[in-house]
Amino acid sequence: MIYLIAAAAIALWVWLLLVLKKAELRFWKYIVGACGLFLILLILVRPWLMMPLARLVAAIAGIFGKVTGFYQAYYRYGVIFIESAKGAITVNIDLECSGIIEISAFVSLLTFYEVYNIPERIYVGIIGTLYTLLTNAFRISVICTMIHFLGTDYYYAAHTIIGRMIFYALQVILYFFVFTKPHVMRMKTGDFGYNKKDETVKSGRDAT
Repeated sequence: MIYLIAAAAIALWVWLLLVLKKAELRFWKYIVGACGLFLILLILVRPWLMMPLARLVAAIAGIFGKVTGFYQAYYRYGVIFIESAKGAITVNIDLECSGIIEISAFVSLLTFYEVYNIPERIYVGIIGTLYTLLTNAFRISVICTMIHFLGTDYYYAAHTIIGRMIFYALQVILYFFVFTKPHVMRMKTGDFGYNKKDETVKSGRDAT
């Protein structure tokens, strides 16, 4: 029953995209497309990818911990063990720390971003996903290092405040170079895809 409802919802989503495309409502097509794909990824893909991503993040972050000796990563279980002068704590790489939400949002926005052609979207999507994984692992490393030196009492501050600030600041840089900068540059050079048809019509009117 759940799969039938999901299939019906996806079919409705595809139908809406076709209608919006035919009506040339590009803005609404982008909103409906990106939001719909984000929900599909979270509902259908997340259960399959969350644990592999958690293990991968733990493995990458564990490299720094192994070199410095600040913490130990048990990547098979997605768990990091941190020792400090004021005790020890085990950090579990869960849904939030796995990066699946941020990766899903990035892929959804990029999929319908027509400033890039399809090969460019695939290439940028791979690079952006890898970047998100690395920045997420860097955030985990910072959190674990702070707990190692400051103690387990600083877990909330390290995880909720410092870690998030670092991660989202790095994500803003990604979004600037992937979405904002190319959009502005292609508008300046006249290569912005949304306006090509309008420019052709305008040039035809000027000629007459």
